[in-house]
Amino acid sequence: MRSITVKLLLAFLAISMLSVMLIVLSARFLTEREFRSYLFTQNRNGIITALADYYSKNGSWVGVDATSLAPGNPPPVRVVPGAGRFFSLVDATGHVVLAGIGDNVGNLLPQSDLQNGISIKVNGQVVGTLVTRQPTVNVNPAETDFLNRVKQIYTISAIGVIAVALLLAFLLSRTLTRPIRELTAATHAVSAGQLKQAVPVRSRDELGELAASFNRMNEALGRSTELRRQMTADIAHELRTPVSVIMGHAEAVHDGVMAPSLESFEIIRDEVERLDGLIEDLRTLSRADAGELPMEFQMVSPARLLEKIQAMHKQHATRKDIAIDLQVEPDLPEISADQGRMVQVLSNLVDNALLHTPAGGRILISARKVADSLELRVQDSGPGIPENELELVFERFYRSDPSRHRNAGGSGLGLAIAKSIVEKHDGRIWAESKPGEGTTIIIHLPILVAKI
Repeated sequence: MRSITVKLLLAFLAISMLSVMLIVLSARFLTEREFRSYLFTQNRNGIITALADYYSKNGSWVGVDATSLAPGNPPPVRVVPGAGRFFSLVDATGHVVLAGIGDNVGNLLPQSDLQNGISIKVNGQVVGTLVTRQPTVNVNPAETDFLNRVKQIYTISAIGVIAVALLLAFLLSRTLTRPIRELTAATHAVSAGQLKQAVPVRSRDELGELAASFNRMNEALGRSTELRRQMTADIAHELRTPVSVIMGHAEAVHDGVMAPSLESFEIIRDEVERLDGLIEDLRTLSRADAGELPMEFQMVSPARLLEKIQAMHKQHATRKDIAIDLQVEPDLPEISADQGRMVQVLSNLVDNALLHTPAGGRILISARKVADSLELRVQDSGPGIPENELELVFERFYRSDPSRHRNAGGSGLGLAIAKSIVEKHDGRIWAESKPGEGTTIIIHLPILVAKI
């Protein structure tokens, strides 16, 4: 299997050789043709001079033949033996008096041939016309040597150009394939488990974009792997906490250290409920990841949905001395949604807001139309979230304070589940916050017809 470098090198070399060969062959052909045309022009001018001298001496064309152009007259006619004379001499009446290739003595030539011919003048009077034919000029040894030297120059130049093209092709192919080699090495390292790999972005072209995409992908892969490891540890911790409480009370009762009481059984039941809730959250998230989370879409009124959420949490908020306000834009259109799942999402958001809002604080639940989307907001007056953590709050088991246990911070799966459900509705969810100014969770849902 040939490498891309070799393939590019061969491609550049083939193109260069083909181009150079075509140029050299064309140049050699044109040079020889033009040189022979030059020789022909020289002969033609000599013939005209010789013929004009003949007519001037004889007063007519009677007796004119090839011997009239014998050596000693200006330059001799040089044609390939057997090729025939490359001109015809026509008198003033248009009749051939000296036949060339394709003509016979006495023939009357058409006017078109005469117009393309060269007039022979004696004392200012046209006495004849030289009609030229395609020449086959014979060159002498010196001229042949000149043509051979020109051909050698072209050949040497072609070899030099191909050598330079080969060097440039090698350098260019190495430069083009360098990012690919670096990507290949990094890919092999990643497949071997070495995730912290980054390739340099050397350009802004497609290869540079490929390198940047690989770096982003590898960074996301490393973050995903770290999150998976952290999630495994968090799941173990979250499961161990209620199990430890249950085991502790059960063993205490069993060993007689603690007398069976309603209070002990209530503690065990509470921990079992929490354990069941965590397992259900994990199950919901797993089904959402697998695309198996059931959805029953119907037309839902945003106002009624938010009123239901407010009623569900009003008593809890009152106990914590927190106000829950509702702000709904009038005449909002219904949306296509799974009402039960959206109640789950909004309820989770309000639970989080109640958890982080101090006594005397306020939670605002609002809805409005933004372009072709319905915007739902849950805004609290808590301590807020640092800007660098806003995108992380939707990660599984993420908590801004790692030291907090689940009794204070929930399972850490609520926002991850909310994100999965919103995305199943073709919507998006994000957080906006500033430390000390509270946090706002924003949901955009498309306003569409009901799904079937």
